[in-house]
Amino acid sequence: MIVTTEYLGNQELLKLQKTAFLASSNIASETVLRVYDWATDMRSRRDCIISGFNSKLEQDVLHFLLKGKQPVILVLARRMYKVIPKELQEALTQNRLLIVSVSNAARQSKNTAMMRNKWLCEMADRILFVGVTEQSSLYALKAAFNNKQKMITL
Repeated sequence: MIVTTEYLGNQELLKLQKTAFLASSNIASETVLRVYDWATDMRSRRDCIISGFNSKLEQDVLHFLLKGKQPVILVLARRMYKVIPKELQEALTQNRLLIVSVSNAARQSKNTAMMRNKWLCEMADRILFVGVTEQSSLYALKAAFNNKQKMITL
């Protein structure tokens, strides 16, 4: 259950068509390259991407996206930043970033991450899950959203 939701940045981004991006922690190297190509394509198309940008691959994708001009929604599974990370400041100033906090917890936990991921999937128009296996913490979420015709593949 979401305890609190706090926003920093351009809330108008929530009205856009959004693609959620969620990646497992363990990804095959050939998949990583396809994801990098996808991120570059999203950047050039200026599609709005929503994610927690927490796993290593998700962080890499955020890095690609921040070099572009498209809108990005970063959803935190912890309370809002007290100090905005340097790499986010330019996009925030350009009004193409929204940071959403869906928990008042001091640190992200497995439970707050699951809440965050469910929230962003509900907010998204399309969802891309990458590297999800039965052992992945994203497996149940992927199964839950599998019937909603939101799923896209690489």
